[in-house]
Amino acid sequence: MKRVLIVGMSGFVGAYLKKELSCNDYEVYGCDNKVLEPNDHLFRVDITDISGVYQLIERLKPSYIFNLAAVSSVSYSWENPQKTVNVNVCGTINILESVRRLKLDSKILLLGSSEEYAPSDKPVTEKDRLEAINPYGISRIMIEKFAKIYRNCYGLDIVCIRAFNHTGLGQTPVFVLPSFIDQVSKIALSKKCGAIKVGNISVYRDFSDVRDVVRVYRMIAGCNENIDVINVGSGIAYKIEDLLKFIISLSNYEIEIIIDKNRFRSADLLYSCCDNTLLKSKTNWYAKYTIYDTLKEMYDEKLSNK
Repeated sequence: MKRVLIVGMSGFVGAYLKKELSCNDYEVYGCDNKVLEPNDHLFRVDITDISGVYQLIERLKPSYIFNLAAVSSVSYSWENPQKTVNVNVCGTINILESVRRLKLDSKILLLGSSEEYAPSDKPVTEKDRLEAINPYGISRIMIEKFAKIYRNCYGLDIVCIRAFNHTGLGQTPVFVLPSFIDQVSKIALSKKCGAIKVGNISVYRDFSDVRDVVRVYRMIAGCNENIDVINVGSGIAYKIEDLLKFIISLSNYEIEIIIDKNRFRSADLLYSCCDNTLLKSKTNWYAKYTIYDTLKEMYDEKLSNK
């Protein structure tokens, strides 16, 4: 059985990836700095602690390492750029250094972001220009630069995945779609009309269901072809306003949309969409869920947990 270490397994994506891998004959181990009750397969390790990271990788000698540990909120990265770089960049280097020193042949999958790309009005390919306009995106570009060094100089097997937006049950309201659902569901439960505050809803984003995303992560891990960088996304750009209106339509209540300028980012891409041609050619992946199915499931779950 193939042994996998998921770094940052307590996060939103971690639980989905664990289930996906476990159901496909992988022996899954995880670590996180938020683990309250460690066990034989789940460890309390801070990615910024090189000693702890090294000792865990030495103990497990995993065939695959997925690094999900990250400051992943763009808005948070503006408020905490130092922590963003420390966790995202220095934490990743700790993993790479541990594998290098131990002389392991682990396949390392580093999760990056669409936020790395320069502004574009068309779907972006892996060859398009990188020019992040926020601290989070910059940290992801830095990770790729270090990955290239460790790949070329030390022979490490590293795949950098540029993931576009994904959502699903369990994602916190700090992200845009869960925030909409949280506000609209509260109004529905009150059985009264109401209003919600939103930021810039004129932008376009590529959204996928998290279950589709972790499935393709597994497929990339199992791909024997040489892949340095690969996009993961639906290939469809949705206007945020349209998704908001769909969520509101689920409530059967009249809801006023209030544009709150305080929720706007100081810099924001107007359009972001994935060209997933390479992904489909390497994995034959296709989406099982539409974003509308996902949003309805998230909304229904909020109402059922009233």
